[in-house]
Amino acid sequence: MKFNTYSFEDVTCSFNIKNVGSASSTGAGLGSISIAMAGDRTAHDVAADGTIMVSKLNGKNGTITLTMQQTSELHKYLLRWYNYIDVADSSEWAAMVITIKSKNLRDITTCTGVSPQKLADRPYQAQGQQITWNLMAAEITES
Repeated sequence: MKFNTYSFEDVTCSFNIKNVGSASSTGAGLGSISIAMAGDRTAHDVAADGTIMVSKLNGKNGTITLTMQQTSELHKYLLRWYNYIDVADSSEWAAMVITIKSKNLRDITTCTGVSPQKLADRPYQAQGQQITWNLMAAEITES
């Protein structure tokens, strides 16, 4: 019997922006990462006679959703980044690069031109909660 194993422990997510520094998800309280492309890459047009015209669409932008513990070092890093770029020159607004590597799946996702969609919501309750950061990337490449 053949089987494969997946473990989130084998996934690393690194963050890099020149004037804020780097951070890693390893041991930083990250709970999940989701990558979604913003648009379709193909469109079909059907003529009255049934002929199909296929269009290849450009666009490699998308979103990154990161969920983490509200006390995590990663949340503190992203908050520091947000506060920095909020007052920095506009050329730094989308200067973040995020690289996600999965050792066991042997894949790499690189997100460039990353900017925050908005500041993460802040829950205050009796028990600690998860924080979700929604980020946008100008380009997402997967290999």
